[in-house]
Amino acid sequence: MATGVKRSQGRVGVAGLGTVGASLIGFLTERPLFSPTGKPVTVTGVSARTRGRARPVDISKLAWFDDPVALAASPDNDLFVELIGGAEGPARLAVETALRLGKPVVTANKALIATHGAALATLAEAHHAPLLFEAAVMGGAPAVKMLREAMVGDEVDLVAGILNGTCNYILTEMEASGREFAQVLAEAQRLGYAEADPTVDVGGFDAGHKITILAALAFGCAPTFAAAEVEGIGRIELLDIRLAKDLGYRVKLVATAERTGTDVSVRVHPALVPLDHPLARTAGALNALFIQGRRIGRIFVQGPGAGGGPTAAAVAADIADVLTGAARPVFQAPASTLVPFTPVDTSHVHGRYYLRLLVRDEPGVIAAVSETLAGAGVSIDSFLQKPVEGAGGVPIVLTTHAVIESVLSEAVRRMAALPALLEPPRLIQIPRI
Repeated sequence: MATGVKRSQGRVGVAGLGTVGASLIGFLTERPLFSPTGKPVTVTGVSARTRGRARPVDISKLAWFDDPVALAASPDNDLFVELIGGAEGPARLAVETALRLGKPVVTANKALIATHGAALATLAEAHHAPLLFEAAVMGGAPAVKMLREAMVGDEVDLVAGILNGTCNYILTEMEASGREFAQVLAEAQRLGYAEADPTVDVGGFDAGHKITILAALAFGCAPTFAAAEVEGIGRIELLDIRLAKDLGYRVKLVATAERTGTDVSVRVHPALVPLDHPLARTAGALNALFIQGRRIGRIFVQGPGAGGGPTAAAVAADIADVLTGAARPVFQAPASTLVPFTPVDTSHVHGRYYLRLLVRDEPGVIAAVSETLAGAGVSIDSFLQKPVEGAGGVPIVLTTHAVIESVLSEAVRRMAALPALLEPPRLIQIPRI
């Protein structure tokens, strides 16, 4: 244990009483954790937006704080749990307050850690206060622990997976039901899988926060969400899902963090995954993750990425770690050494792609497409021309050999000017996973 680190005695303040917060209080009541002195962990105070809201747990005997910052500062707790959410505002202020007082902090706030993780790590280390966030990524599946603990003796080259259950549910249902994106999204909102404003999920930002955190843990760099390249699933059409399957692929929203030399690339994007790949078989709201180590090889983790029970269990696991007095750098290396990763440079990105064109059914179209690609230096790997009822034209699908992304983008720009094209070309990556 690092010098100066204070071991919590198990008096916990919980800010945020939504699904996860209520589940955590229930969890600690039904299956208590114990401090090093043998006393059970107790929740001494809580904070939330609305005091009188009906909840599945009894909080009537707990001290109530209208202001989570006041709860973080209260001397009646020595461990602060933040379940408010959001990168700014009360969540950030409360976490900073607790850390400055030397209190261990456990949080499920992916946006906060992805955006301000380096500054919070500096604050935590300066005041000898543990900062743990297992529940911020993949709910109850131990993705953070795998990188923070199990892989500490190895060098990680690649982290890749499905990190947003809402997007995975939508893509799974589009394929299974034959419905378009908007229809399945509306159903997901009715069922509670998607928020009323689904932008954070379907825009790829939620997965972006998570892969940013995993990149920092895997490669010992500062979490830099602003440098991640993020694309969501809003432009995925049922036509692409059907054609990809004909080619032996399934469309998934894949988050990747990869180290090449001294560079780190962090991306979220729709991708074509081979049908026999474990990520392609990860259906519904499940999450899945690959970690590629140079010595250990490839590790695969799969589980529910959200939900009150799994996420509360991950929070409880972090509380248990705090109770043992275990102390590690927040992101594998001292905060003073963390360097932000830089945005993706497409002139260095080399990979394969799916390219779908919707064209008029007229002579010379395929030749014009082939000539445009060849002129830009893009080599075709496979070709599929398959009339689709209701498509409004003839879909042409190409997959490329490995090509520099900026070269392909220039070829697509030229191709968009072809008179026979009915809509802009559609590109989807085929990653090496």
